[in-house]
Amino acid sequence: MDRVIVRFIAIIFVSLLLAGCWDKRELNELAIATAISIDKKDDEYHVAAQVVIPTELSTKGGTGSSPVTLYEANGKSVNEAIRKLTLVAPRMIYLGHLRIVVISEELAKEGIDGTVDFLSRGWELRSDFYLIVSKETDAREILNIQTTLEKVPANDLFNILHTSEANYSSTIAVNFFEMKTNLEREGKQGVLTGVQILGDSSKGSSKQNVESIVPEAFIKFEELAVFKEDKLVGWLNDNESRGYNGITNQVKSTVGIVSCPEGGNGNVSIHIKKYKSEMKSKKTNSNNPEIDLKVNIVANLGEVSCDIDLTKQETVKMLEKEFEKAVKTDLQETIKVVQEKYHTDIFGFGATINKENPEKWKKIKGNWDEIFSEMPVNIDVDAQISHFGSVLNPVGRSTSE
Repeated sequence: MDRVIVRFIAIIFVSLLLAGCWDKRELNELAIATAISIDKKDDEYHVAAQVVIPTELSTKGGTGSSPVTLYEANGKSVNEAIRKLTLVAPRMIYLGHLRIVVISEELAKEGIDGTVDFLSRGWELRSDFYLIVSKETDAREILNIQTTLEKVPANDLFNILHTSEANYSSTIAVNFFEMKTNLEREGKQGVLTGVQILGDSSKGSSKQNVESIVPEAFIKFEELAVFKEDKLVGWLNDNESRGYNGITNQVKSTVGIVSCPEGGNGNVSIHIKKYKSEMKSKKTNSNNPEIDLKVNIVANLGEVSCDIDLTKQETVKMLEKEFEKAVKTDLQETIKVVQEKYHTDIFGFGATINKENPEKWKKIKGNWDEIFSEMPVNIDVDAQISHFGSVLNPVGRSTSE
């Protein structure tokens, strides 16, 4: 009998615990933000939250107004600015569905440690939203542009970042957890993708921006922001950004261009469909570290604009060798720029040494920036062209020649 009573009391106790959440809030009490921007002017932070208007996203159709609105506030800290959004927003801003956080170039140069600290402590925040840096414009202006294919601009930013990363590899989708890890990790610094406005930004927030075939203003992701600790120290251009992704094994698919062999006029476009790079710490007799970088590529021919005979195996081998040289040159130039101009190990060479030879890392980590800037990187590229498309020789060239 006593056992029955104990079980009954336990069931009642558990039921009370599961009956509800002490901190629950109803959906109609929240303003759901899909993106926020963070700027800093003088000693104040400026935060803008892009909030969705549910009635305008309804399948029954809305009133034709903008599907999002922008709430803005200033504060001595990011946290204070977020709280002060309630002075202009009729509901509490909910950050649990964030997709994008835009950080201004000015703030990134000053340092993002305070911003990262705030984002780390928010219990509502997940860690899978993406961080990007606004280039040559305030971060809030990025969220003020109406977009065409996606009704919610934050979704447009999110999808462009994914699409460009997957198909061209000059951008990289870095979520908050990854950036925070890079800020705390030994031997690996961070990068973030840059975003800027093309066209007339003053007209980007109007409904007319999405009613014409060519918008007055639109968003473009371009270049990678290079960080040293928590500060932005410079930018990688398009080729260098693709080189970074190649070195760090983050190329999903992209296109490479090589000149026609044997001095011919025109180019050959090569579509990379498989890419794998692997870095290892080279064992040397001296105390000076080296990195071996091995790259394996499987590619298709994308376009041929020169007179070559692809029925000959030696021609294909010649193209593969030219492509290997081109890839190696791009990787070498990227490493050279970062070593000589920025002196910050965004590639993770130090982390590789630390993983494979912890004792050596302990001896050199105190001077790693200087050692990294002079360290040799040995690159070996192996490329295979496996498919030629539905035609073999270039269009206009007879296969019987």
